[in-house]
Amino acid sequence: MTATALIVVAAGSGTRLGRGVPKAFATLAGATILEHALRGLVGVDARIVAVVPAGAGGLARAIAERVGSDAPVVAGAATRADSVAAGLAAAGDARRVLVLDAARALAPRALVERVLAALDAGAGAVVPVLPVVDTIRSVDGAADASAEALGAIVDRSGLRAMQTPQGFDAALLRRAYEAAGEGRAASTDDAQLVQALGEAVVAVPGDELAFKITTAADAGRAEALLAPTRAVPELRTGIGVDVHAFGGDGPLRVAGLEWEGQGLAGHSDGDVVCHAIVDALLGAAGLGDIGGLVGVDDPQHAGARGEVFVRLAVERLAEHGWRPQSVGVQVLGVRPRIGSRREEAQAVLGAMVGAPVSVSGTTTDGLGALGRGEGLQAIATALVARG
Repeated sequence: MTATALIVVAAGSGTRLGRGVPKAFATLAGATILEHALRGLVGVDARIVAVVPAGAGGLARAIAERVGSDAPVVAGAATRADSVAAGLAAAGDARRVLVLDAARALAPRALVERVLAALDAGAGAVVPVLPVVDTIRSVDGAADASAEALGAIVDRSGLRAMQTPQGFDAALLRRAYEAAGEGRAASTDDAQLVQALGEAVVAVPGDELAFKITTAADAGRAEALLAPTRAVPELRTGIGVDVHAFGGDGPLRVAGLEWEGQGLAGHSDGDVVCHAIVDALLGAAGLGDIGGLVGVDDPQHAGARGEVFVRLAVERLAEHGWRPQSVGVQVLGVRPRIGSRREEAQAVLGAMVGAPVSVSGTTTDGLGALGRGEGLQAIATALVARG
């Protein structure tokens, strides 16, 4: 004998959802509602039976196979109760039966286990419920909803919203369906039919995730919950500082550009902006500094442009999974006037780094060696990300 059968009712038309297909086959976050429902039941110790619209059996079986389920598929009917009856017929000799609306596709495994536990404890019928949190009013009916007159406030403390899966002793549920006869068609709740026999129904706590996907708003909520969670990248910042005196034999190179005037002294081209950017990037990623990257007097880098070092630093970051996000640089000194070519410098540096770079310049109001025009200093900050 099969101990438990779990009937997934997925035969509804889904008119209110407005997707133009039966509700169970509407797609949310890359998969059908039926697929999400069946996927949530993987591992439950029960024989799953899917009840779908007539003619949709092939598609439903393909969906079941996709989630690793061998659930038998049966055709539903015009009413929910008749669809459940079709599922009951396919449940065979199961001792107990759970009935889950596929529209409650996000119902968590823990909710299913809660219902099963109550059946194990001896309950003949189990329903998950949630307290009603909104203020509820009665209305004086009218043909036009906009003309309804509000009546008295209903005490919500005695109200509960019912959910599925609902669990039953299989023999009891079958007896309830037989006793209801043709009148069962008007029922939208299996526990109601059991109560009509005078049998007790046990309530267990429901779950907010087991909401019913009925309208477009419900579908939007479900899609937001089902969307894959994006990992938050690890972010770090670093600071780089470089200073060079004027007195080099080569051209003046600053911020990746050539300028008029005497060059900066140094083993390479002395581009303080590029060198400060290198230290900021490496420092942010915890990868040392420019000396550790290329050495301070390596012959192959004699007179090398600052661009060479920046690109090497970006490659080193990539080897360790880091990506530059942005860089800011301030240049201190009397000349050159960075502002006159700021946009050009930012474009050139941004191409080197592969991320936005901002550049600004300032003087020291004549103070110190920089104020006397003896050299240049650059201070850079970098933001890098990993993950």
